[in-house]
Amino acid sequence: MRTAVSCSPIGLVRNGITDLTGITWEETTSQVVLDPPWEPALEGIEAFSHIWVVFWLDRAEPPPSLKARPMGREDMPEVGIFATRSPRRPNPIGITVVRLLERRGRVLVVRGLDALDGTPVLDLKPYLRGDKVARPRLPSWPRKLGDRVKRF
Repeated sequence: MRTAVSCSPIGLVRNGITDLTGITWEETTSQVVLDPPWEPALEGIEAFSHIWVVFWLDRAEPPPSLKARPMGREDMPEVGIFATRSPRRPNPIGITVVRLLERRGRVLVVRGLDALDGTPVLDLKPYLRGDKVARPRLPSWPRKLGDRVKRF
């Protein structure tokens, strides 16, 4: 039996970016603006250098099929959508580790958030030392994407 899932945004992304053309997310500074009732939940977050931002890809279209080529590139292998970072997913949830630059009340200033202006934020979590995988196993195709793949 499947359980119904419901969630509500806790805030929005603000960065002025409405078009993906020419965007380098790693260099993008954004604000995560929480709704006023959530401000007390931020206490202590400024002590972390990085945080996870969980967000809803509200402008993503449903996947046209269960397979895709990474970044839509013909030189990439066709793989299942769960083996890609495509925003076209059955549940368009995004999750990104970002550098936390500062906190201003209920506003977090971050770098590296790959979300458009107005994107609903669902949750925030601190990045912990154990979140890093020392030697992840990857297929060969991500190397071909070069700088388009985030590195830590």
